[in-house]
Order: sequence, then C-alpha cells, then structure tokens
Amino acid sequence: QVQLAESGGGLVQAGGSLRLSCTASGRTSGNYVMGWFRQAPGKEREFVATIDDNSGSPLYVDSVKGRFTVSRDNAKNTDYLQMSSLKPEDTAVYYCAARTVGLSQFLWWGQGTQVTVSS
Repeated sequence: QVQLAESGGGLVQAGGSLRLSCTASGRTSGNYVMGWFRQAPGKEREFVATIDDNSGSPLYVDSVKGRFTVSRDNAKNTDYLQMSSLKPEDTAVYYCAARTVGLSQFLWWGQGTQVTVSS
C-alpha cells in the first residue's frame, strides 16, 4: 500500500501560480509512478500530468502544456505540480495518484486538494 498526501491548493487570481505537492508513504521502496489528475464540477476526472516511466519525460494534457511543470524529489518521495498562468478553467479538485512501474492503472489516490482560480 502507498499512501499519498497532497497539499498546496487554494484560491488564486487568474494569471497567478500555485505549487501542489504530493508525498508518498507506506510501501514506497518499490518503483512507482505518480500522476496528477483533476476533476472540475460537473465534469469527469481528467489526466493532467505525469513523468513517463520509460523515457523519464514529463507528459501533459494539451490544455496545461507550457503552463504546468511536473517534477519529483526522490529523496523526499514527493512529486510537485507547479502551475503558472492559471486560468479560471483550471478550477478543480486536483488529485495525485500512483501506479506500479510497468502497469497502467493508478491504484493509489490522494484525498484531493481544491484549486480555485478567480477571474
């Protein structure tokens, strides 16, 4: 089992920035991949960003490319999602999730953190 704890959400004006953090605990000795997802009111949860476990390159949904940056601090078992140039349409509950390297399904999920971008 991997437990995930997110932090860093909040209220920000359009054009502002926030950094989300997700710290993993529990059985973190194995290789795992973290991902970020979000769910806006009345919408389905969507993928936002991850670091590809084969190439090590970041992957983003098109709507956040050039504005969001995903990174990882292995020593701290923590992933970060730096969000800049935020737009009202970025308003959502943001979740981090983890999956085992080589598997496609994200099995472990954080509790979510609210990000609200005002216009």
